[in-house]
This record gives sequence, structure tokens and C-alpha cells, in this order.
Amino acid sequence: MVNFQSKRQQSELMQPTRIKPRFSPPAYWQAELFQSNPIFQDLQQLFQPGSCRDWPEPDWLNTLRSSTDFCFVANELLEQDGRYYEDYIYATQQIPTRAENWHDLFGALIWCLFPNTKALLNQLHIQEIARAGHSPRTVLRNKITLLDECGVLIAFTPSQRSMVQQLQQHQWTGAFWQQRAQWWQQIRPVVFGHAIYEMATQPFIGLTAKCWFIEVPEDFCHWPLCKSYAFLDQQLCQQISQQSEYLLQKTQLTPLPLLGVPGWHADNQQLAFYSNTDYFRPKRQH
Repeated sequence: MVNFQSKRQQSELMQPTRIKPRFSPPAYWQAELFQSNPIFQDLQQLFQPGSCRDWPEPDWLNTLRSSTDFCFVANELLEQDGRYYEDYIYATQQIPTRAENWHDLFGALIWCLFPNTKALLNQLHIQEIARAGHSPRTVLRNKITLLDECGVLIAFTPSQRSMVQQLQQHQWTGAFWQQRAQWWQQIRPVVFGHAIYEMATQPFIGLTAKCWFIEVPEDFCHWPLCKSYAFLDQQLCQQISQQSEYLLQKTQLTPLPLLGVPGWHADNQQLAFYSNTDYFRPKRQH
């Protein structure tokens, strides 16, 4: 018998630090999360999951796709097939989706938002597996999964390059507080990692994502949401496809204390919130 659960877990790499031990999302469907938690604002505006009375199923998810190059199917098809998760997706263009599962629901919504990038990451997994086998994972596959699970795209205009440096250097008060007015006007976070969405169902101090920086036009933050996501998908896919080693650069996938983002947590309206150095950690000096 194929131990699917262990194989699937092998294909998911949660961030090794700053994640709440034994985190568990809500055990039942909570549509109100999408309307009350600002981190889910984009999902609610684009897909209206907060209007669903029960757990969304693959048929509903398939109505959200902007591409017909893939489709969502019940997870039982993968269990019956026996192939490795990434192998199955690459061969069938079907995304196995576990029922009543927050992680897979958010994973499916990310496929809808970033179809080109998700397909590319799957392709890179397959190339690395062909080169080095399924186990142990290569450094590149670990980085791919870190982006896939925990990535937050930081879309910034050319005028905000200095803030990018502040984020990279862990100058949290400068980036989050002193430059607060620039957020959502000249710099915008966009969740890419579906594990980040899952953990945002019960946000906690310590919830930390990984940044991926993308420079955008000056008026980007005022674009229609669909246009901005399509642009980010194109840019991210292009960056990675042109140079997959970009994933290995130290300037990418740097930590982002998620609840420090202005507008994403009520307590960060007070300067004192950023004084918690266990959460807003200074950059290590080497």
C-alpha cells in the first residue's frame, strides 16, 4: 500500500523557524474569516470564498481558473494512482485537493492566482527529481518549496528601493512604522505561500513569511486586482525561468514578520508592537 500521506509531507517544507509548534487551523469551515481578516481581503474580493456555506469542492474551484491547462480533482485519485505528488501533477495536469482541508484549499486558490508560476515550480521539481532523485531533496527544491509554502511577494515601486533594503536588513521599525504611509500606495505585499494563508486562519506572534521582491510600475498599487496578480505571475515566472538560481540568492526569501505589515494586525497601530525583538528580530551580524 502506498503511504500517500508521508509522500505528500515530503513534498511540503514548512519554514524551519518561527512557526508555532503543532499549529492547527480551525477544524471546521469558517466563512467569516475571509470577511474579517484583512490578510484574506484579496481572496475574498476575487473569489468570494466567504460566501460559501460549506467547504469548497473541486468543482467550485474549477470555476475560478483563469487557465484550462490544469484542473482540481479529489485527492482520492492521487491515492489510487500511487505516484509522487509532484510527478502526478506534472503527468496529469490535475491538482489533487483534500476535502475539508485548509492547506489544500489555499493551495488551489494560489494555483488560480499564479498558474504560470505554479506550473513552472512543478516543472523545476520534476527536473531536479530527474537529476537527483526524490530523496534527499536538493537545495534548489528546498528553496522552491520555501517560496511555495511561505512566500510573500513584495511588490515595490522604484521609489521604494530603500525600503526594500530596510526589509532585507531587518530594520523593521523603519520599514513598518516610519515608512507606514508608503504601504499599499508604493509597496504592496501579496501572499504566494499557501501555508502562510493557512496559518493566518489563526494568526499568532511569530508568524513569519519569506520575502520575494518584485519591482513594479509606479501606479501598480492602483491597478485592478486581477491585472496586478496577472502581472506578478508573469514577472515571477519570468524571473525564475530565466535564472532558477535566483531562488538561491541571499537577497530573496528573507524573513518577513507578517503581522508587522501595516493593516494586517490591529496591534501594529502602536509603535510599541515593534519592540518585541523575539518577533521582530535584528539581522544577525557575521
